[in-house]
Amino acid sequence: MTAIDYEAEYNNRQRVPEHVEINERWALLAAAYRLAGDSRMNQPYGKRERQRYDIFHAADEDAPLVAYIHGGYWQRGDRKDYSFVARELNANGITVAIPSYSLCPAVSVMEIADEIQLCLAALWKQTGKRPVVVGHSAGGHLTAEMLARDWSGFAGVPADLVHRGCAISGAFDLAPLIGTSINEAVGLTSGTARAASPLFRPPPSKGRRFIAAVGGDESSEFLRQGRAIADGWSKVGVDATCQVIAGTNHFTVVDELIRPGSALLTAIVALAYEPGADDTEPPKTA
Repeated sequence: MTAIDYEAEYNNRQRVPEHVEINERWALLAAAYRLAGDSRMNQPYGKRERQRYDIFHAADEDAPLVAYIHGGYWQRGDRKDYSFVARELNANGITVAIPSYSLCPAVSVMEIADEIQLCLAALWKQTGKRPVVVGHSAGGHLTAEMLARDWSGFAGVPADLVHRGCAISGAFDLAPLIGTSINEAVGLTSGTARAASPLFRPPPSKGRRFIAAVGGDESSEFLRQGRAIADGWSKVGVDATCQVIAGTNHFTVVDELIRPGSALLTAIVALAYEPGADDTEPPKTA
């Protein structure tokens, strides 16, 4: 068998040279929506500098809640650059919270997951709503973590807080990253990579809903990872599926969240309104 070039498979900036222009466009869209949306900015969920979230409210105060976790291979990115993802979800009657979190190498991947868990617990205490967790890339990994984690250590929070999630272009087996340039800041070892890999840890309880979405033009490894976690979790009773978004790469797949009527947006709206999350029927995507 030909050895897999993991650098080529996982270095998405190298695979998609136009990522610079894409990120610049996102930043402009984010800045515009930060001015236009009904929002509360810079809400603390912990004591560290980056433990903050922004929340963009839908018109109905009883709206379901989506928590969106940005990507950046756990070493870059900020909530302020992703405010735009709230636009179409708000238009569909869904409130959206977007946290920042501490970054590698200052903290480990598992410490970042601990921070996101702290944020979701804070959102529950603030809103009384179970969040549907959505995340891209590193945020996709963190989405899977949130479904699989136990919440019993958080006073006043349901021990099964997160029931539904959509991981977009996530990495769920982190071992292939060890020999790549990505690991220079992340600092994974064989032991910490396995410990931080949702694919090899106890899966969520039966009855959870999970979508692993991945761009059809992404590397074979990202396609493999999405299919592997959906297959593995579905075998133990999780309602898990892999959704391949044709014609999108690791970056442009995020644009599906702001394309009215897209399959990915429609799936997330359905997650937010499914029975047990809200008593109303899911609206048609705007």
